[in-house]
Amino acid sequence: MTKKLIDNYLLELAGVVARLPRDAIRDVVDELRSARERRAHIFILGNGGSAATASHMANDLNKLTIVPGQPRFRAVALSDNVPCMTAWANDCAYADIFAEQLLNFLDPGDIVIAISASGNSANVLKAVQLARGVGATAIGFTGQDGGRLKGLVDICVSVPSDHIGMQEDCHMILDHVIANVLRLQALEQGATMVVGPGLMVDTEAKMAIGE
Repeated sequence: MTKKLIDNYLLELAGVVARLPRDAIRDVVDELRSARERRAHIFILGNGGSAATASHMANDLNKLTIVPGQPRFRAVALSDNVPCMTAWANDCAYADIFAEQLLNFLDPGDIVIAISASGNSANVLKAVQLARGVGATAIGFTGQDGGRLKGLVDICVSVPSDHIGMQEDCHMILDHVIANVLRLQALEQGATMVVGPGLMVDTEAKMAIGE
């Protein structure tokens, strides 16, 4: 029984991954690539498991994509500042925990990535509405129908599944796909050398480790 349950989950997840909207993913990559080139800030947010994905994505954008000679990303996960979030939640309302943080930093042309399986979290929606009002670009990672978030963002990547776990699985996959593509693009723009089919190694990085 256990083996069958594991196999069923993984097989279903593989089918969901195969149906992820490639055009929307490409649009996100293009938007983030442009943000890096113009030195815009990227703010990522979400609740619960989506907060963990936001933190992971900020980490990957800020570190994984580093290529010597190319601009670095300026990504911040708003869910990482627990004291600030709890202060706003306690003193005002939980719906304010992301929007109020954005008010301190957000400029026109910045990017806000909102992660919500339901697409209906009040604090996520409020942050996206603020972003649009300021003139920032809003990107949504959502579940099946996208909820209210889908109609508020400029780019929406909806995971074609009703299973929240698989939605969150795919949001993490999106992070890894996007960050790795952005790194490869930066390598192509910078000083690189091809050492094998499909394998590119940064020449400055090789020199730094004495190769």
